[in-house]
Amino acid sequence: MFDVALFGSVFVTLFVIMDPPGIIPIFLALSSGRPVKVQRRMALQATAVAFGVIAVFGLLGQQILDYLHVSIPALMVAGGLLLLLVALDLLTGRAEEPTQTKDVNAALVPLGMPLLAGPGAIVSVILAVQRADGPADHAAVWSAIAVLHIVLWLVMRYSLLIIRVIKDGGVVLVTRLSGMLLSAIAVQQIANGVTRFIQGGG
Repeated sequence: MFDVALFGSVFVTLFVIMDPPGIIPIFLALSSGRPVKVQRRMALQATAVAFGVIAVFGLLGQQILDYLHVSIPALMVAGGLLLLLVALDLLTGRAEEPTQTKDVNAALVPLGMPLLAGPGAIVSVILAVQRADGPADHAAVWSAIAVLHIVLWLVMRYSLLIIRVIKDGGVVLVTRLSGMLLSAIAVQQIANGVTRFIQGGG
């Protein structure tokens, strides 16, 4: 059976990491002054790049870990630390926002990667795929990944409308709440990794 709880867990984790509401002002800054068609194409390109990077690490995560001789508990602790850094960034606000450049497609870099498909999201997907047991669990994980990227695309595509509805204050509020949730997830992931080390899982 399709694991709804696993779907929800993966979706919420990726949601607070990739932070769709928080990406709105960055996307607007990167796409400002461009025609609506160009903005929509940038939203699609950024989503496609992020999904491609996440999919590669989700599919080849085990091979990468085996090649580097990295254990799952070590990855859990490292991933938890990365998530904690992302959470602190969300809670305190980004110190520097990327600026638009003429020579680089901003939808690919920095929007698609590393802003969307950053280290925190990559590690979380690898761990989620590793924990998946059977076709039903894998279907739940990949469905959550796909739905999250659809949400990202919709948020960026309709960012101009969304920003008018929730205003700048709404974006800041949701971003701070996401940071609080993500920090709790990060601490739990670190604790789980340390526990597995103690139990001999590493």
